[in-house]
Amino acid sequence: MWIEWKPAVNLAAVDCAAEENRKICNGFGIRAYPTIKFFYAYSKADSTGQAFKASTHDVRLLRHRIIDQLESHEEPWPPACPPLEPTSQAEIDSFFETNSVQHLALIFEDTKSYIGREVTLDLLQYENVAVRRVLSTEEGLVTKLGVTEFPSCYLYSPQGNLTRLKVNIEARTFYSYALQRLPGVVRSGKPLPVTLDVLTNSTEEPWRPFNRSRVYMADLESTLHYSLRVEVAAHTLIKGDALTSLKKYISVLAKYFPGRPVVMSLLKSLNSWLQNQTGNEISYEALREILDNSAQSPDTALPEGERWVGCQGSRPHLRRYPCGMWTLFHTLTVQAKNAEGTDPQEVLSAMRNYVHSFFGCSACAEHFEIMATESLVEVNTLSSAVLWLWSRHNRVNNRLAGDLSEDPNFPKIQWPPPEMCPACHTVKENGEHKWSKEQVLPFLLSHFSSSSILTDYLEDESQILAKQREKHASQQQALEAQKRVERKAREALDSMAHPLPSQPAMEEEEEEEEEEEGPQDEEEEGGEGRAAAAADGMEGKTSETTPWAKPEMEVGRGRRQAHRKPSIVGMRMRELQEDIVDLDSFVNQHYKAKALRVKQRTLQRKEEQEPWPVFGLGMELDAGLGMVGLQPMEADFEQDVGRQRKRLQKRELTGQYFVEEAELSHRGRWMSVLSIGFSKVDISLCVILYFLSSMCLLSMYIFFKTRLRLRRAKVGLP
Repeated sequence: MWIEWKPAVNLAAVDCAAEENRKICNGFGIRAYPTIKFFYAYSKADSTGQAFKASTHDVRLLRHRIIDQLESHEEPWPPACPPLEPTSQAEIDSFFETNSVQHLALIFEDTKSYIGREVTLDLLQYENVAVRRVLSTEEGLVTKLGVTEFPSCYLYSPQGNLTRLKVNIEARTFYSYALQRLPGVVRSGKPLPVTLDVLTNSTEEPWRPFNRSRVYMADLESTLHYSLRVEVAAHTLIKGDALTSLKKYISVLAKYFPGRPVVMSLLKSLNSWLQNQTGNEISYEALREILDNSAQSPDTALPEGERWVGCQGSRPHLRRYPCGMWTLFHTLTVQAKNAEGTDPQEVLSAMRNYVHSFFGCSACAEHFEIMATESLVEVNTLSSAVLWLWSRHNRVNNRLAGDLSEDPNFPKIQWPPPEMCPACHTVKENGEHKWSKEQVLPFLLSHFSSSSILTDYLEDESQILAKQREKHASQQQALEAQKRVERKAREALDSMAHPLPSQPAMEEEEEEEEEEEGPQDEEEEGGEGRAAAAADGMEGKTSETTPWAKPEMEVGRGRRQAHRKPSIVGMRMRELQEDIVDLDSFVNQHYKAKALRVKQRTLQRKEEQEPWPVFGLGMELDAGLGMVGLQPMEADFEQDVGRQRKRLQKRELTGQYFVEEAELSHRGRWMSVLSIGFSKVDISLCVILYFLSSMCLLSMYIFFKTRLRLRRAKVGLP
């Protein structure tokens, strides 16, 4: 416990075998190693220190030699070093008048004992407590206080009361641990332990009372959530060794995690999906779909969000996920032992690889890798795997004790503490603390067993599944909305790449739509219903115009008036609409329209010779014979044909159809009007010619402007 003796004693190590340290080692006269040198307080800069011999293999003896060096310090006594000499009755009587501490601990011991001085240095970094040693030879004080056992520790109050400190074993480690847990005692530089009302106000979630000696499933599920949805999510693409580490990690979770049925179902589904990935890389987005159960498998879910209980911290940045990860690892090693797994290093290896590839604290990952490299090969049984992780966790706690990451309400200690497992602690013959591994292993197997895990504060499974369904539904709606936006964008791009109806035609169409009383839905019926073209010719049926018919021209008073004028000026975008066409009706109507176009071309040459009554080319299609007939045009037939043409433009049915021309004969002379329009080629040629003309004009302008400047420059010369 060298670190606990700062600032009275500071330790430093220099590797004299390294070439870069050769100069400093020669300067201090180091010829062999290990060599220990002691520098007293107030030593000069050119001091080479005082060498003293002590066994480096016996840490207890080395501590005693350092204490001897401290006590041999001459006056003035260093202010950073506490008083190590025995106390007296007079000092005790006036102690609280000259000191502002809450607790005074008196350790009664023999003359040759170092326990009192070691405990004094152990508590040097703690406030509100002071330690003094009383020798058994101080008969007056010993008799007055009624002390009969040595060593023993008593708490002396300002009122003069003496209370014995309860410990399992009268030894230095137990004294130090018990004194550090006294009310109001806190490590120097650390805030006081936070009370419950402050905890509620300083964290994002309300404080959840819990039993410190139990494991909570809420912590384990919160750890899984953070591990898989936050820590792994930092890797958008998982490949190579990281992918292998993830597969092993998920495999161990699927085998040994003592979770609820819904969680286990998801872990097994995730493990099956990962093991089926034969490639060298996967995307996290694909992994996230499995985690969120996008396939909506029944009774499969991993709760989202963190709900810490046993791993709560007094501040949002303390404990939580690191505590949960240690708890998860301990639980997995114990579950592997209870399940009688075949590979002793299966869980530890998976943990090691995960920490190396994904753990967010890089310094923590490096330290864990060092520990694994040193001694993981020694693990050859499932029991040794459980004990290996426990001992390394205590080593980490010892290294981080007093660190900024330590929670003042939950100081890092050697676990389990004496109050949780009294039988786990014992002492050697020389009084040093010793772990009883024969008692530690059963304690760990019981503490982290699935039957000992509490389910308090867990979210109900039905609520988890309901939230998952709601999230899936909202994601589907968002996806459909995104697809609609993308489809509209593609349609807009397609409309820019194709010619559109002219502005006058579109304005005429809008005027006609305004005249209509209401929208008329066109029913898609195959066969005979779609073939009806003339209203008067079919009784009891609804009249439908042919959407593919050509617009008719009205002839009157020696002139013709067209219903639409072709134009490429003032074109504007229109939204493409989706068409649903009955193919059978489409073919029948197409043949009718084709017949009309052929007849119009044959009669166009005769239309100005003789004025005949205006007839329209109507069509009736006999479903059985496929015959085409002609009917006189009614007064409103022309308007129906115009509406047919508008409907054709709305539906935007385009294409080329190659059919044989039908020959129609009729006894009368018929009149029709030729539709006039521009093709895509005409529009493209106009645009190209316009562009070339503009470029020519621009070139001429630049040429004459340059020529004019040159002439002005020549005139300006003397």
